[in-house]
Amino acid sequence: MNPRLLLPVIAGLFLLLATGAGATGLSPAVPTIKVEATIASDVVRLGDLIDNAGPAAAIPVFHAPDLGASGTIQTHRVLEVARQNGIAHLDTRGLQEVTIFRAARMIPIADLEAAIAEAAVRHLGLAGTADVSIRFDRDVRAIQIEPGAVEAPRIARFAFDAHTGRFEGFVDVQGSLSLRRNPVRLTGSLVETAEIVVVARAINRGETVRDSDILVERRPRTEIASDVLTKTALVVGQAARRALRPSQTLRPADLMKPDLVGRNEIVTIVFEVPGITLTARGKSADAGAEGDTVSVLNLQSKRVLQATVRGPGLVVVGRAGTTIADATGGTR
Repeated sequence: MNPRLLLPVIAGLFLLLATGAGATGLSPAVPTIKVEATIASDVVRLGDLIDNAGPAAAIPVFHAPDLGASGTIQTHRVLEVARQNGIAHLDTRGLQEVTIFRAARMIPIADLEAAIAEAAVRHLGLAGTADVSIRFDRDVRAIQIEPGAVEAPRIARFAFDAHTGRFEGFVDVQGSLSLRRNPVRLTGSLVETAEIVVVARAINRGETVRDSDILVERRPRTEIASDVLTKTALVVGQAARRALRPSQTLRPADLMKPDLVGRNEIVTIVFEVPGITLTARGKSADAGAEGDTVSVLNLQSKRVLQATVRGPGLVVVGRAGTTIADATGGTR
């Protein structure tokens, strides 16, 4: 074939290839400055600042902000390091600076308190973390660590002085290099606590205690007497032996069984002997709780009997020497 005839064909092929490359995005992308970037490393690389940085993307060029913090890098500094690393042409998009965010995981103070409480439970042999009250010194704040260190914080080198109540320890999180490089020391005071029952409102003598009349509070164990009641089941349903004031702790001596029979109250007398049960109306001479022995006047026989309180307005007679006539009002 005549070479002159091939020239238009070759030119057409070159044009087709050029057009196809542009259509499929195969032309080299222009390095372009970024508006902002979030990084996890302690250094800023060129690829963090520039899109399409090519082989230079992995080159470290600046120190990163502190964990959880942000900073800015002026555009002229980005241009300078780009040229130094082989990027001659950079589209700045008219930006004056690039904002860099350092990714981090924040450990709040509540998590630090929980870590100290767990260390105290192990160290002091307590039942659980609820039995510990933590008070940090005033300069304690949340901690920022690497986002990839996801384990719960724990306390290393925990120490506690039982005489002063002071503690110290160092925060440790598995996989955190920042805590190994810059250890965080926690100090403060620690108090062992326990739940107790306290009075919620003023309660009069003889009044039966209800659920709404009491509260459960935590107080330092050193302030709790050995006989103070700690269970609501030991309080609810009992009666006040004396007037009780709000916020008062309770002891067994403060309570008694509630009276089921009042003084001069009309009651039902149940007379029980083997094979026989009779009832009669009576009048109690005494007030009494369940199980108490009270004097009761049989309104039919006019005899005074000794009876045991069985329930509200109910007494039982069944002791030796008591006859059916005592219960029925008949003759002996």
